[in-house]
Amino acid sequence: MISLGCAKNLVDSEVMLGHLPKERYAIVTDEAQADIILINTCAFVEEAKEESVDAILDAAEYKAKGSCRLLAVCGCLPQRYSETLMRELPEVDLLFGIGEIPHVAELLEQALEKRTVAVGKSSYLYDHTTPRTRSSPFFSAYVKISEGCDNHCAYCVIPSLRGPLRSREIASVVEETRQLVASGVREINLVAQDVTAFGLDRGKRELGALLKELTRIDDLGWLRVLYAHPAGIDDELIDLVAGEEKICKYLDIPIQHIDDEILGRMNRHTDSAGIRALLEKLRARIPDVTLRTSLIAGFPGETDAQFSRLLDFVQEGWFDRIGVFRYSREEGTPAAELPDQIPARISKLRLDRLMKAQKRISFRKNRALIGKVEPVLVEGVNEETDLLLRGRCARQAPDVDGQVYITAGQAVVGDIVPLRITDSSDYDLIGEIVENEEL
Repeated sequence: MISLGCAKNLVDSEVMLGHLPKERYAIVTDEAQADIILINTCAFVEEAKEESVDAILDAAEYKAKGSCRLLAVCGCLPQRYSETLMRELPEVDLLFGIGEIPHVAELLEQALEKRTVAVGKSSYLYDHTTPRTRSSPFFSAYVKISEGCDNHCAYCVIPSLRGPLRSREIASVVEETRQLVASGVREINLVAQDVTAFGLDRGKRELGALLKELTRIDDLGWLRVLYAHPAGIDDELIDLVAGEEKICKYLDIPIQHIDDEILGRMNRHTDSAGIRALLEKLRARIPDVTLRTSLIAGFPGETDAQFSRLLDFVQEGWFDRIGVFRYSREEGTPAAELPDQIPARISKLRLDRLMKAQKRISFRKNRALIGKVEPVLVEGVNEETDLLLRGRCARQAPDVDGQVYITAGQAVVGDIVPLRITDSSDYDLIGEIVENEEL
């Protein structure tokens, strides 16, 4: 199975694998050995769609060679473009959407007999009883707490692909987390389209109540909150991140822009004053917090002055790390109809300037950590030499942030150990395990 896109998609992939009977299907890591290749796609922006199509074409080569009997494509791309894909990619035997995840086994059986398409309304929501075959390291897992989104940002196709907000029950999330921790997971990363919206479909925000329950789980090491819309971060969440030892002092807050006119056209439900007030509050009440954000470069109508305002804001150094996307004109979204679409060349230049500015800030913030002792989750041996270990500190989320390279000391993979930072780079840290040091 090939899983593309975000961590939320990875959870879907693991759930699909869990629905495949083990007596019928065996998972292999080498595509050349696979009878069936299943690709879970992403269609959030143009680059993601291109990556998905490239993966399909690469897999189709195995089918042409005869080693692959069936090529299946699922997820956001067929949810959005099933008719086009069936017409343009005859190599694909099965296309199915997000709502068909629990039916993957029967769909594969059908597709072995005839070409199959199954794309319906996206209303699926997994729970703690759902079978799931994890592909992430044994010590770290993502838990999706809700599906869909009601924010309707002007540039985003997610509500049309994944439907309205549907929150899981608190008890279900707690039970799944308890099961994961019992299996050896030390780090739980909560994900959703917007984690702060959890519970709103039932009438009120319930993220705080969920976090309180999760922190009561014995042997849980780290609990991380990802994808937190700035408009939904309230005092309860801030107090929990500040005061609960198990909750990482880390927040991923996608602000997308800082110019009020742009934010209004984006339909982001916030403004520059609110963003600044939130960041000031976070830095004051959680002095050691690590903040990550996502930005969009080249939104329709973004003037040089508006971009400069965003660049100046980034250079103020509020964030430890950022991710920047070039605006992608997605059909069916309000933003696609806006005038003054920005040429891709200009968007790319703006993205590069933002990342270059943040690189200097990230380097400076990492240098400030030298000499400090940080808890580090040991992930394995260094890819360059098996004589050294590697891991992540609580300041680093999996997959998107840097790593810690451990140059001295011994530890078991999956342990959380104290480590003194001895050096740093733009995004990575270097350090030594400190013996007999309490975290």
